Amino acid sequence: MDGQTAVITGASRGIGKAVAEAFASAGAHVVICARNGDRIEEAADAIREAGGSATVSRADVRDEFDVERLMERAAEIGGDIDYVVANAGIYHGTAGKTSLGTESYAAFDDHLRTNARGVFATLSEAVPHLSNDARLLVPSGVVARNTSPGYGSYAVSKAAAEAIVRGFAADTDYDVCVVDPGQVATDLTGGEGHDPDDAAEQFRWVARDAPADLFDGGVVDRKTWREHVS
Repeated sequence: MDGQTAVITGASRGIGKAVAEAFASAGAHVVICARNGDRIEEAADAIREAGGSATVSRADVRDEFDVERLMERAAEIGGDIDYVVANAGIYHGTAGKTSLGTESYAAFDDHLRTNARGVFATLSEAVPHLSNDARLLVPSGVVARNTSPGYGSYAVSKAAAEAIVRGFAADTDYDVCVVDPGQVATDLTGGEGHDPDDAAEQFRWVARDAPADLFDGGVVDRKTWREHVS
């Protein structure tokens, strides 16, 4: 990844922060964003202290103009964008205990605005600035594909995000895929699951080393990653 540029949204904590650190340690210049300006600055400082290169841009993926400025800044600083990880996401409620039938309209709307429309904005605004062989990664999980009680409109939003991935894969020449790292120990899971640094290694492999036939709108899950690197 030496000399390449990666944009990672939602990089102030959890998977996004770990992915940014992994990409930076591999030599990429990472352009990272989050809604919380203080947290994203702290994440960038940690990358720089470890010897990596990072640029911060406070951005809310629900606002396409924020995302447009993010991509423009990334291109101005690092040239064509080589990797995009549309990681920013939210969950209103407690994982596994959020019934779709009892959710508020406000929660439903914000899940869709952030987790689906935010992915659409991130990929759309990146397209004018991408390198020819850019790879676009969108995190998701099994709740987007299987019936799982208690995940409400969060699961709906992730299913929509995966449909967006398939659409971009069909309608552009870029490598676009869903990355499913399984359950990762983040605030969303209450600290249960794989270490975020372990998940970040999966993302780095998908971005840098995964065979192109795993893309085309498909899902690269943890099992697939393990089979290829074992």
